[in-house]
Amino acid sequence: MSDFPEEVLELVFHFFTSHKDRNVVSLVCKSWFRAERWSRERVFIGNYYSITPERLITRFPRVKALTLKGKPYFADFNLVPHVWGGFVSPWIEVMAKSYPGLEELRLKRMVVFDHILELLSHSFPNFKSIVLVSCEGFTADGVAAIAANCMELDLQEFEVEDQRGQLLRFFPHTCTSLVSLNFACLKGEVDLGALERLVARCPNLRSLKLNRSVPLEMLQRILTLAPHLVDLGTGSFIGKFKCETYEKLSKAVFECKSVRSLSGFLEVAPAWLPAMYSICSNLTSLNLSNSLGIGVMELNAIVFRCNKLQRLWILDCIRDEGLQVVAFNCKELQELRVFPSFLYGGENACQMTNAALVAVAENFPNIVRFRLCILEPKKPDHVTLKPLDEGFGVIVQSCKGLRRLSLSGLLTNMAFIYIVKYGEQLEMISVAFAGESDMGMLYVLNGCKKLKKLEIRDSPFGNTALLTNMGKYEAM
Repeated sequence: MSDFPEEVLELVFHFFTSHKDRNVVSLVCKSWFRAERWSRERVFIGNYYSITPERLITRFPRVKALTLKGKPYFADFNLVPHVWGGFVSPWIEVMAKSYPGLEELRLKRMVVFDHILELLSHSFPNFKSIVLVSCEGFTADGVAAIAANCMELDLQEFEVEDQRGQLLRFFPHTCTSLVSLNFACLKGEVDLGALERLVARCPNLRSLKLNRSVPLEMLQRILTLAPHLVDLGTGSFIGKFKCETYEKLSKAVFECKSVRSLSGFLEVAPAWLPAMYSICSNLTSLNLSNSLGIGVMELNAIVFRCNKLQRLWILDCIRDEGLQVVAFNCKELQELRVFPSFLYGGENACQMTNAALVAVAENFPNIVRFRLCILEPKKPDHVTLKPLDEGFGVIVQSCKGLRRLSLSGLLTNMAFIYIVKYGEQLEMISVAFAGESDMGMLYVLNGCKKLKKLEIRDSPFGNTALLTNMGKYEAM
């Protein structure tokens, strides 16, 4: 293929959608490098500080979609100082001069100010998609500045004040192409009339996540207007029980046969939950990480119907019984995250056991991502008071394809020995409030050959562990 004109190569390279494949292709020869450079339209940068915006522009002059990740995962739990960094301003200011064709921007754990969102709206005439995950620094005014241009507006995991309920009014009456709208983190009332009209005139809407101010009566009307939703976030799920409203909601949910991802339930009245049962059999993703009103009985009723589930986020307050229910019903699960309930106002701290972790491992051999968030230092198995070594050991031994693992709780060096022995495919390890000595981290750095990302917070590893085998960091 080296004899082909570069214009032809560029057309061929458009069929390579994987970042990894494109990286490999660019190393074949100079001709392929140039062709891949000019044809690359999507760039993913997992570490904000690994490259400068100037270098990005020089390397890929025609980027249309950019994903940037800033602060580490622990920022989600307020464990990273606010002065850490992660400002997106330098990137947007440089790109505004060189990337007029930018269409999509996805930011995670970054600081985004209102004037930057306004700059986005003015500098990129074809801009149509913005996703802000766990970002901070902006207000509803900044979001409104960019909303009018977007086919996709997705705000996740950062509360934004909008007491005037103005945001949805900024979508122009000519806006009919919206495909994704997530305002679950918006604080304040929503103009329900504007919401209903917006949904009604956007037939291609596939993802919609509501905030807690949208009542069940409006949810029912929205589902009637958008029966082709694939991703649904319910907002709150409370209200005085009315048979007529319940029946209408159940019917509207039944008609939404395309829903594959379900989240929300920011507040829950259990009597309403059966209205959602009819879509459970088609779900592949279920996020209950904010659902304090859902206990073991409610989880059992939902998960029992979710036999196609591949991704599940839940709170630790479900404890062992909940995990056992999940293990029994969700045989195709590939990702499981267990979040600490007290972060969302719950009173119970995590009550995890080795038995529950073993149940996860034995029943979910296809899991590629497992995350257990225990934010109490040295939290043991609450029944035996022993370390959680055995549970995590069985997980890495049984789940052969495990790529990402987050560890927390009382762990000794034995847990890290298990990781090195069995975690051959591990690419990301996150350790919080766990570990015994430097040896544990030495095992990981010397043994996990495919490791690309390592996060450590409040663990006992010192210079001996972190400065040994520094060459390992070059590939991370």
